[in-house]
Amino acid sequence: MVLRTLAVGTGVAVFLSLFGAFGRPWPQLIRDNAPFFIYSWIGALMGLAGARLCWRLGLWPRGPVVVGLATGLMMAVPMTFAVWIVQGLLFGRPPRAAALPEVIWQVLLVCVGASVLAILISGRMSPAPAPAGNEPPKFLERIPLKLRGGELWAVEAQDHYLRLHTSKGQGLILMRLADAIDELAGIEGAQVHRSWWVARDAIADARRGDGRATLTLKDGSEVPVSRTYARQLRTRNWI
Repeated sequence: MVLRTLAVGTGVAVFLSLFGAFGRPWPQLIRDNAPFFIYSWIGALMGLAGARLCWRLGLWPRGPVVVGLATGLMMAVPMTFAVWIVQGLLFGRPPRAAALPEVIWQVLLVCVGASVLAILISGRMSPAPAPAGNEPPKFLERIPLKLRGGELWAVEAQDHYLRLHTSKGQGLILMRLADAIDELAGIEGAQVHRSWWVARDAIADARRGDGRATLTLKDGSEVPVSRTYARQLRTRNWI
């Protein structure tokens, strides 16, 4: 991700350096355009940090313009300081104080524009959630025909097989529990033991005693809850 971000920054630098590039000797071209690459690389890393902060703040679903604007605003002040420092190091003097408003404005425009462009290119905007029921969990396709149409209550690992507990009875399929749990995404349930996954609606009773918890399913099966998962289940008010 960092390398891709730097690649986008390099692209921005190349774009900026094209203005007025023709007809100048190479030493002058390199000296004049070196700041563009430095600014773009620094800005790319700052933009990555800003975009991640926007993700944590829940702004991504609002679209690339909102995220780009927010990221650009976050970057504007530190990037202005970066421009000030780079100008001083490369040319022996930073921009004049009187030019500060113009520098800030230019930095802000570039930061916002580059942020929106980078987000659109990255394709990382969160997709809108699919309407419930449009795409049933893939695991349901693995249920034996005689059990289909019933409610899936639990999945129990037995050696290399999984025992399915459903409202239509029980059945076996050849599969690992870890793979099954991945394909059960979309059904409200949880792994409660290294050998058990249980659907929330399948629980008829839950009891605790002697430091351990046990779930009773609608078919009467008793499911042990290991200490590894007990805290998570308590947080979700399962037990």
